[in-house]
Amino acid sequence: MAPPKKSKSKKTKKNSKKLKNNKSSSGVPTEPKSTDSDWWDSFWAKNSSTPGVTIPSNEEEAFKYFFRVSKKTFDYICSLVREDLVSRPPSGLINIEGRLLSVEKQVAIALRRLASGESQVSVGASFGVGQSTVSQVTWRFIEALEERAKHHLKWPDSNRMEEIKSNFETSFSLPNCCGAIDATHIIMTLPAVQTSDDWCDQENNYSMLVQGIVDHEMRFIDIVTGWPGGMSVSRLLKCSGFFKLCEADQRLNGNVRALSAGVELREFIVGGAAYPLLPWLITPYENNGLSASMSTFNSVHEATRMLAVKAFLQLKGGWRILNKVMWRPDKRKLPSIILVCCLLHNIIIDNGDQLHPDVTLSGHHDSGYGEQCCKQVDSLGRTMRENLDKHLQHNKNKAPAK
Repeated sequence: MAPPKKSKSKKTKKNSKKLKNNKSSSGVPTEPKSTDSDWWDSFWAKNSSTPGVTIPSNEEEAFKYFFRVSKKTFDYICSLVREDLVSRPPSGLINIEGRLLSVEKQVAIALRRLASGESQVSVGASFGVGQSTVSQVTWRFIEALEERAKHHLKWPDSNRMEEIKSNFETSFSLPNCCGAIDATHIIMTLPAVQTSDDWCDQENNYSMLVQGIVDHEMRFIDIVTGWPGGMSVSRLLKCSGFFKLCEADQRLNGNVRALSAGVELREFIVGGAAYPLLPWLITPYENNGLSASMSTFNSVHEATRMLAVKAFLQLKGGWRILNKVMWRPDKRKLPSIILVCCLLHNIIIDNGDQLHPDVTLSGHHDSGYGEQCCKQVDSLGRTMRENLDKHLQHNKNKAPAK
């Protein structure tokens, strides 16, 4: 689910209208002839050796190190945004040698800004462009990809969901499981005139929350953001459109699974102790007085839930702009930046790419934050969890001794 948007300024509305007009036009604008097509050679020559930083000597690996994607996926991303970047007049978008920036160089600048989280000045210096150019290029790219890559982040249709559920059951023995949910904070500084208790979280940071649901491949299938970090994770869930759809039986409402002894199991997702136990959101047992079967259930549950944790580790490690303290971000634009990073995360998976091994964060994606705990327990949710517990125990007893 895309992040909630506040009302747009007149300028933004004008740009959006222009974007839509470009989308519906029959002819594709021709990219102005650019003499900056050798951008990679000059970038590589300037950045291939940085003191204190280990950069792969192989150019293919180095490309992925700098931009998080292979050259093939890079070309695909360029194809998505080319029409928008070409059709909107790139006035002033030139490098220090006076060459007009190609679409490829614009995409590279934006990806490097998102991937490194470095300042606009630093990113600009590595490409031979100014700070204002990095700012313009990055935002134009974000607007274009947010519009053109929507199909990479959507709730699965019934056929795809059956595939997801089958993979969850094969990997974790949880029948009818549709995903794992987690949330993370994006830390930022705010001007004194904008500070408020709403945005100040439990660790006294100013932050914005992101809630994500992932499938078995750690692909985001639902995202909610734009909400203040001062909210609890359970409160964010209840403010989301996803929660409202589930409560109205319009989501997680697919085929019911029949278990042994006539027990039926509806579709559900798994979440940590910060979430309420609901008929469609299964949380672990509290860690006191656990039976052997409860401990087994918690272990299986945790292994499943970790997919969402790992997805956020990859997201914030791959797109480090989300893992650094954002300096006075525009809170109306930040949800779009977050969403585009999630889209890029999914595009990498959808194109069969893999992140450079040194990219993923270690530890936890919300380092420094204590675990929240929600005590809300729905009686139907409790029954669902007990039925899952019994199912796991039944399968364990049936399994032949090794």
